[in-house]
Amino acid sequence: MRLKTRAGFAGLTAGVVSVLLAGSAAAAPAPGSIGIGDPYYPHAGNGGYDVGHYDLRLTYQPATDLLSGATTILLTATQDLSAFNLDFGLKVSSVRVNNRPAKFATSTDGTGELTVTPASPLKKGQTATVVVAYADTPSKVKIDGFTAWKKTPDGALAVDEPQSAAWWFPSNDHPTDLATYDISVEVPNDVAALSNGTLVRKTVQRPGWTRWNWRSTKPQATYLTSLEVGKFEVNQQTTPDGQPFITAYGADLGESLGAAKASIERTPEITEFLASKFGPYPFEAQGGVVTTGITFALENQTRPVYGARAFRSGSNTSIVAHEQAHQWFGNSVTLGKWSEIWLNEGFASYGEFLWSEEAGEGTADELAQYIYDSIPAEDPFWQVLPADPGADNQFDAAVYDRGALAVHALRKAVGDDTFFRILQTWQQVKKAKSAVIPEFIALAERISGKPLYDLFQTWLYTKGKPAVGPNGAQAALRAAVAPVAPKSYPQIKATHEFLAERHAH
Repeated sequence: MRLKTRAGFAGLTAGVVSVLLAGSAAAAPAPGSIGIGDPYYPHAGNGGYDVGHYDLRLTYQPATDLLSGATTILLTATQDLSAFNLDFGLKVSSVRVNNRPAKFATSTDGTGELTVTPASPLKKGQTATVVVAYADTPSKVKIDGFTAWKKTPDGALAVDEPQSAAWWFPSNDHPTDLATYDISVEVPNDVAALSNGTLVRKTVQRPGWTRWNWRSTKPQATYLTSLEVGKFEVNQQTTPDGQPFITAYGADLGESLGAAKASIERTPEITEFLASKFGPYPFEAQGGVVTTGITFALENQTRPVYGARAFRSGSNTSIVAHEQAHQWFGNSVTLGKWSEIWLNEGFASYGEFLWSEEAGEGTADELAQYIYDSIPAEDPFWQVLPADPGADNQFDAAVYDRGALAVHALRKAVGDDTFFRILQTWQQVKKAKSAVIPEFIALAERISGKPLYDLFQTWLYTKGKPAVGPNGAQAALRAAVAPVAPKSYPQIKATHEFLAERHAH
């Protein structure tokens, strides 16, 4: 979690300065801001530029946890820049900007900021090639008090949310800056190096080592970019519509291996179903990785990573539906700021409702009503706001469950045809862009022709249990009997509890 700063004051100061300088013949180049001012993680991201592409060429030694190599960043200045920051915590040996050596300095306050001063300032609109060379042991690096790099007995995992990039490549680490990627990682022959997108090739350039080369051709957020190194069973297949489908299973899954395969290998089927609801699948590849190295799951683009615990009680297609729904909600359409987490988790959780309905294990109506009925009004659950839960509650159960109830309440208010037209239009107009909740509300009102402010205010922005349930029934009119859980609910509940562990740093 990023530490909070007085970002509001900094933004005010910048605004005052811009007014004072308005009308100047030519303002001097200035440093880009440290952070973009996200209310939850003010140090996340950086101002003054936009990244178009990352090229990582790395070598990783599992025995020593040494990661070395270089990242090339293609960026465009969005202001006249005298210097700019990258989010990065490892030891840097050199930086070049447009082939010329640049000065650089690493923050000493544990915030993971790398400040780069090019030999010549960058002009607004100018493109630049930035090459950062580095070597370090990521598991020993702490940023804001924790490390997102997970060292495992046979490798490591760069998988976490809201940040993980700063432990393995320098970046503009915020979901508002999407880029394409080439990721090339050399590892010993007895382990695999897995990442996003398409496996372009595997090459052997020296005895005992194999280089894995991955390419993501669709815009991708930094936290959704992952690396998994270890002893995996790697399966390369093709989906029915011709996409690469790569899955990987840790060698130590034991009794969970069968259940994991029975779940992850159904990814194309689940994706095909979700596409019938949300619109065309937005990416070029599919897959999944299962590992004992994490205790949660994360929707890494094209290839989610699942903790093995998700399958210890048997197959779990609910979690696959959740992470695949994220490919639309969270990955293709990203967050404008981290407080807008409902746009990710509310809809991914609703993907589980839809899949339950498809599987005949409980309708969305039944699931929504059961959750509403079974949680008492005095429960703290109703005090967390899905639209702005606070950084400490970003992955609270309410974000998932109340978030899904909000989606269902919208569906009941506008009808099925209009509801799915809203979701599909959202994907069309916001594809490969970041978004905030008011934009979604405006779109829903425009397409439905209905005033929806009160609905969203009740379900997303107001503490307390809504007086009217997601299906429209008032609490006082419900039958005075204990609610009966739909067949899929225990697995959905366990999945949400499992997913919430991702933020337990």
